[in-house]
Amino acid sequence: MFKAKILFIGPNESGKTVLANFLSDTTENVGGEYRPTQGVRILEFESQPEGSGDNKTCEVELWDCSGDFKFESCWPALMKDSSGVVIVFNPDVPSHLKEIETWYSMFISSQGLQDNQCLLMAHHKPGSEVEDGRLPLASHLSRLPLIHSNLEEEPEDVRQAFCRYLGNVVNAMSESREREEMSIIT
Repeated sequence: MFKAKILFIGPNESGKTVLANFLSDTTENVGGEYRPTQGVRILEFESQPEGSGDNKTCEVELWDCSGDFKFESCWPALMKDSSGVVIVFNPDVPSHLKEIETWYSMFISSQGLQDNQCLLMAHHKPGSEVEDGRLPLASHLSRLPLIHSNLEEEPEDVRQAFCRYLGNVVNAMSESREREEMSIIT
């Protein structure tokens, strides 16, 4: 069974913890006031990645990382051995569109992850004004898969999109493992 380490990163108050709790079926303080994540929370659960060759269950370690730059010194340790990165942002906050470029360069380009191991998640909070349309993203970000998440209106669409993404990550892990095995054999 594959074990996928997925980092949830992005600006403060973008909805990372809410999404992480939803995807892992963890309920912690449903509703209530905003409490920023301190450092990182690690949620473990099993999921069925969509589109992965053998359609097996996958163990997921979802690392819900704080968006606060005071934890920047810890980020290299968080990135170690990660299988994928999800950048969560709130499309209602204009500064988030600029901030995700920083997150991309720090967590994705520095690790050399493939585009299919990454996901942009435009998280629409209750009462969101922004439509699920095209967002003005930088060219390097527009290559990444983008999903719009709205847990009030389409929660299962969010779960399905995450399972498809997880399938891409598992396939990338499988291909990497096969290449490694072939290099040992030859």
